[in-house]
Parts: sequence; C-alpha cells; structure tokens
Amino acid sequence: MTVSAIFSRRAVYGATLTLCAAGLYQFPTAKADPYSLPIASSGPVKTDTVSPATVSAQQLARQVGYARFTAPDWRVGPVRHMVMFRYTKDSTTAQRAEVSGRFLHLAQDSRRSDGKPVVASIETGFQNSGEGADAGLQQAFLVTFRSEGDRNYYVGKPVVTDVSFIDPAHEAFKEFAAPYLEKVVAFDYPVAAVVAPEGVGAKTRKARKTR
Repeated sequence: MTVSAIFSRRAVYGATLTLCAAGLYQFPTAKADPYSLPIASSGPVKTDTVSPATVSAQQLARQVGYARFTAPDWRVGPVRHMVMFRYTKDSTTAQRAEVSGRFLHLAQDSRRSDGKPVVASIETGFQNSGEGADAGLQQAFLVTFRSEGDRNYYVGKPVVTDVSFIDPAHEAFKEFAAPYLEKVVAFDYPVAAVVAPEGVGAKTRKARKTR
C-alpha cells in the first residue's frame, strides 16, 4: 500500500469518526442482522423470501451470462445505488466510524482485475429530516456508477453468485459491517431524467468558465 493510500484512508476514518461523534448520539434498541444487499431491498433481508426485483435480475443475469451482466460496458449510463443504515444500539462511535470509513474507501478499493475503478463516487450524510418518514434510519450513502454492469459487479450477491464476477472489496465490507447494522435499505436506479430550473445550468457553466 502506498503512503498516499494510507494517509487517504486515515483521513477518511478521521473525518467519519468526527461525523459520527457529532451526528450519531442516541439510537433505538436493535439487534445485529447480516448485511446482505440485493439490487433493491429493505433489510434485514430474509433468506426465505426473495423480492421480484431480485428474481428478475437473477433471470437476466443467467440469460446474458455473468461476464456480460457485470461488464463495464453493460448498459452504460449513470446508476445510483442508495444505501441507508440503522446501527445497532451497542455499536460504539468508533465502530460506526469504521463502518462509514470503510464504505467511503470502497471508492478506492473496488476495482476490476485490471485495476480500473468500479465506483464513480460515494457520498454520505446523516439523517436530519423533520418529516418523520425516515423509518429510524440514521446514515445514508449514495454510490454512483458509470454503468449497470459496474453496479452489478459491485453489488454481487444475491444476483451474481460466481465469485469471479463479484467485487471482493465490497464483499469484505459486507462481512465486516454485518455485526454493527440493525437495518439496511437499498434502492438502485439508472438516471432517467435530470431537471433543473430554467437558466440555472447556463449560469453554472458560465460561472465555472470564469474561475
């Protein structure tokens, strides 16, 4: 591991520790549950039920083959992978910071066998909505991919079961995070439309050119 990689990892963990100390103070009683994410799911994920979205994705993966289904050029275009956590009550601030830090560092760790990154970007933040519709979830992550193929490779199980076509860094993260997570919700979507107020885009582009 390079010196720059070590420092970047320390910076991520330090920042998330500060965020957790400030944003995650009291939590409801909860028990740990394995962190297992289908392409669209609401945790804890039960092994005796499979969502229609998972079944559909599994069928498509078998139809086209894992190699094509997880290829970086499979259905190119931005894909968002939204993940929300509720931590266990007995998990410590340091443990939550470690989970958060490792998740963010997947932007660096998730790579193809040729070294090319799988993730385009990852952002995170803590729930602060007053609408009362947060379902007790505490922290969210938004992962952006350049294609559905990259998303499929990253997510892996339960849609993709052959380890040759699964991101080992993400699998390792899921194993590490499992004891500290009481609930996980995931929602994926390929970006179909982006709308902004009229004129805002032009002003933004002009402002960037003058910097």
